[in-house]
Amino acid sequence: MAKQNLTLLTDFYELTMMQGYYNNQNNETVIFDVFYRENPCGSGYAICAGLEQVIDYIKNLRFSEDDIEYLRSLNIFNEGFLSYLKGFHFSGDIYAVLEGTVVFPMEPIVKVIAPIMEAQLVETALLNIINHQSLIATKASRVVYAAGGQPVMEFGLRRAQGPDAGTLGARAAVIGGCIGTSNVLSAKLYDMPALGTHAHSWIMSFDDELSAFRKYAELYPQNTTLLVDTYDTLRSGVPNAIKVFEELREIGKMPAKYGIRLDSGDLAYLSKKARKMLDTAGFPGASITASSDLDEYLIDSLKTQGAKIDSWGVGTKLITSRDCPSFGGVYKLSAIYRDGKFIPKIKLSENQWKITNPGNKKIFRIYEKESGKVKADLIALADEEYTNDKPLLLFDPIATWKKTYLEPDSYTIRDLLVPIFLSGECVYTSPSVMDIRDYCAKELDTLWDEAKRLINPHIVYVDLSVNLYRMKTELLDSFVLNK
Repeated sequence: MAKQNLTLLTDFYELTMMQGYYNNQNNETVIFDVFYRENPCGSGYAICAGLEQVIDYIKNLRFSEDDIEYLRSLNIFNEGFLSYLKGFHFSGDIYAVLEGTVVFPMEPIVKVIAPIMEAQLVETALLNIINHQSLIATKASRVVYAAGGQPVMEFGLRRAQGPDAGTLGARAAVIGGCIGTSNVLSAKLYDMPALGTHAHSWIMSFDDELSAFRKYAELYPQNTTLLVDTYDTLRSGVPNAIKVFEELREIGKMPAKYGIRLDSGDLAYLSKKARKMLDTAGFPGASITASSDLDEYLIDSLKTQGAKIDSWGVGTKLITSRDCPSFGGVYKLSAIYRDGKFIPKIKLSENQWKITNPGNKKIFRIYEKESGKVKADLIALADEEYTNDKPLLLFDPIATWKKTYLEPDSYTIRDLLVPIFLSGECVYTSPSVMDIRDYCAKELDTLWDEAKRLINPHIVYVDLSVNLYRMKTELLDSFVLNK
């Protein structure tokens, strides 16, 4: 969570490599890119999240005396290197895509430009932070999309993989579109709405269900949502909830918000029956909230079945992203600064998707001018500039015969990478989580519906500029010719 010293939150080999660079007197400035190769959860996009925690991590990078003593005790690191670590601080540049931005595979969502010892150390923590929150934000956005504009509440803390995953996962879920969280600590830390009703144990602690409902309504008169499935939803829970609502109406104390929650059983059938019962009793304004192991697919199915559900509490399958438990972001060297310029570097693989894009890069997002929708992303070299008063040719870097020609003034263009740290100093201030949530909603509106569908979504193209494509091709050819 925020403002912790996480300097030792790193893989051991980062430190052994750092010592290797130190002993070889190699601390050249390098560029590393954070990117991912495949959208999570079968999605057509991902949501970038976690930048605020990256900023806190970088600001607090320092080796304490206790850290140094621990590393000394391992009998691996020499005194010269340990002395260097005592004065360690981050002095480089970081550029990043802002939280809440829609992103796509292979594009650098974080770019680190720093001496290689510094750039090497931060790899693990950056990936840990960005991978986790981007995964949960993406999953949340899919759940919210399935809900079709109905409110979604994040209810997953008790099933998260530990306190940090639950707390930061709730933050990411709200960025992805949830209206709030049941996690009180996360709500406090990140100024988000804290939400919830009551458990079955509340009902069971009373002699009867009706008494439990009456007392709850008395305690929380502004928002009375009653959990109706403790004993028998349709023969006991809903009738008792209706009786309480009738009593409140008779004395002129109807809550501003009121309704029932279903947490088990056939949610489609029960919600339809409950809706009829509530309406017949004169309570068409009573909302029906559903929970119970929901995800985007079940919500979509329930809505297809005509379920009469107004809001959704989503827990386990959201906070753990059960169907896709990892994001898959990687951190790869793309350039080394020598003789006054960046020398591009490339990683080769038998798998074409594991071949990296070399050089110092930026990302341009290209929108259709008329619709405002994303047309494609263009990865270009850092010194390239594009304006919409000129024609633009886009082509698939793998299937190069697939080309799109954009006429001048038919598109708009935006540079996605923003400076976060320059020469070790933070130059960016993170917005509030709720402001990031609003920004994310606007970002999602720039996608065509076909790119947001849950199954077999349209793929948004991520293309390379001509100059970057030529650089990559020349590097690939040089390895073939030198074999």
